[in-house]
Amino acid sequence: MNLEALLAADSFIGVAIGLGLAAAAGFRIFVPLLIASIAAKTGVLTLAPGFDWLTATPMMAALATATVLEVGAYSVPWLDQLLDLIATPAALLAGMLAVASVVVELPPYLRWAVILMGAGAAGVTQGASVLTRFKSTTATAGAGNPVVAMAELIGAVLTSILAIFLPVITLVMLLVLVLMVVRRLAKRRRSAPQIRRG
Repeated sequence: MNLEALLAADSFIGVAIGLGLAAAAGFRIFVPLLIASIAAKTGVLTLAPGFDWLTATPMMAALATATVLEVGAYSVPWLDQLLDLIATPAALLAGMLAVASVVVELPPYLRWAVILMGAGAAGVTQGASVLTRFKSTTATAGAGNPVVAMAELIGAVLTSILAIFLPVITLVMLLVLVLMVVRRLAKRRRSAPQIRRG
């Protein structure tokens, strides 16, 4: 019965949209929430009960302002590194919020499981972003970071739009990304020098 609820068309599409938006939150916290808000306001996206506040004009203005400030701050080398300390936990929360706002018709415990998966999706993309920025900072002394920031912004916008209009494809792409990260971590673990205990 519960598996049937998850696999029902509306529920599955909601899960796919939510996880896609959550993944986008790992690139930029406010971009997917703003895009979801605009999509809901224009009738393209249906929000879960209790999330109508996302379409309120003051909330949309606040999200737009926060998006502009976030994008601008990430364009400043070294400031972007400091922002990652705040952005990482904030991205997890934004991912959970994004999922909660669109997932409907699931039993409460299953809904919470999917919401926690949203935190994981945001964490994967946020972790990849932090690692890429760290490598850029190390290799270019921060000069290349604005390019990384622009790529992240494009990633956030495209992932959010794809999540809303092509949710199943976005979910497949997210699963491929997760598998790539897991494989890379496993490869690093195997290649790490083993400490012998004697």
